[in-house]
Amino acid sequence: MICYHSTPKTSARIILSAFIIVLLAGFSGIAFGGEESPAAIGARLQARYNRIKSLTFDFTQQTSGQLTGRGGSGSGQAYFLKTGKNSKMLWNYSSPDKQVILSDGTTLSMYFAKQKQMIITPADSLQQDITYSFFSGAGDLEHDFQILPPDPEVGMTDTDRKSFKIIKLVPNTPRSQVNNIHVWVTSESVIQRMEIRDSFDTVTILNFSNIKVDSLAAENSQTVNSLFLFTPPEGTEIIHQ
Repeated sequence: MICYHSTPKTSARIILSAFIIVLLAGFSGIAFGGEESPAAIGARLQARYNRIKSLTFDFTQQTSGQLTGRGGSGSGQAYFLKTGKNSKMLWNYSSPDKQVILSDGTTLSMYFAKQKQMIITPADSLQQDITYSFFSGAGDLEHDFQILPPDPEVGMTDTDRKSFKIIKLVPNTPRSQVNNIHVWVTSESVIQRMEIRDSFDTVTILNFSNIKVDSLAAENSQTVNSLFLFTPPEGTEIIHQ
């Protein structure tokens, strides 16, 4: 992850927690004819997410806030696979520095090329994260979040208002480091953009492209399993927590 205001591990989990909202929506099948309440949109997202087995996408990231200094940007690819109890995920940052966040359902590994470090921790620690628990099948969007209309100050252009449905998600539990998330959904029921505000009042804007739902099902098991394997370069400091 791009670490601007805290330790690499903390920053990674803040963004990871929010990123997984993408998995709630995917191609959500929202009917855009007529007005829908935020709760109705949330119910449609939940229903669609329950059917998703895998999700892949490209992303770009822009981060700003008082604690980020000059702010920053990043880009890469993400992969998710539901495999029953041990769901798998991979966040692969290609710019501005190589960073990999990987969970095989047993361990969570976070590799930071610039620091020449990889932090390894039990994946059980992610179960306390409400967005991860939803992805792994234990969570519920309507139970874990308040689903609200977007804030008036959220940056919406005239094109946004015509092209997207926007809802605000507020975690019901204070343990989450995410304060709120605004989600932009296209008329084709694709999440195009997210705006994440964390507990430090830092704002991260994420734009998504090349979104593919259940594409990993077409690959053989050996190819899929190799996707979720990562060996750090020689000389990397391994930190177990």
